[in-house]
This record gives sequence, structure tokens and C-alpha cells, in this order.
Amino acid sequence: QAFLVSTSSVIGESDLVALYNAARDDEYEEILDKCADFHEEVAKEVRAKHFTYSELEENEEDLTKLRGWFEKVTVRDVLGAARRKEVVKALDDCARTLEEFAASVYEAEDTAIFQHGAG
Repeated sequence: QAFLVSTSSVIGESDLVALYNAARDDEYEEILDKCADFHEEVAKEVRAKHFTYSELEENEEDLTKLRGWFEKVTVRDVLGAARRKEVVKALDDCARTLEEFAASVYEAEDTAIFQHGAG
């Protein structure tokens, strides 16, 4: 089934677009906040030297959730909210942080295997 709906707004079209984009930008702001939390969580693990596969998997899951959330918001972002590009960059930064953490995990595991095997 298909429906064709025609509407008129009480306020001007530009006001309606601004309200809609503001709602999307609010959602993007939440994602940006969660990206900041992601970086802090990884930094906490680095400070504690928790270079384990389970920590890596947990952080991979968190990034996957952030990306999924972003995809849901972008589906609603049909009018081009301003903060979308900022979130794309923030998610790329999260991915780089995760890659760096993964490298540390692999290095720690390799060191542990070498030390265990040498003893």
C-alpha cells in the first residue's frame, strides 16, 4: 500500500526544518557524548593495562552499538542536520582508538606467550 499525504504547517517551512534538524542534532549530541565515554573507557583500560581479548571484544561491541545508533538517526535525518559530519568524524576517531587498543592487546598477548614459552 502507498499513501500520499499533503500537509500545510502553521509555522513557516524554514521553522519546521529548523525544529526537525534540532531534534536530529540533539540525537547526534547524545552519540557524541557516548563517543567521548568510549574514549574514556578505552583510556581507563590502557591506564590499568587491561590488554585482554575480553576487553577488546567489549569495546568492539560498544563501537558497533554506536554505529548502529548513528545509522538509525541518519535514517531520520532526511533534512540534513548540521552535526551529522561531526558524528562521522567522532566515530572514525573511536575506530582509530579501538585499533590502537587492539594493537596493544595483541602485543601484550604476544609478550605473554613469549614469556610463558621461554620459562
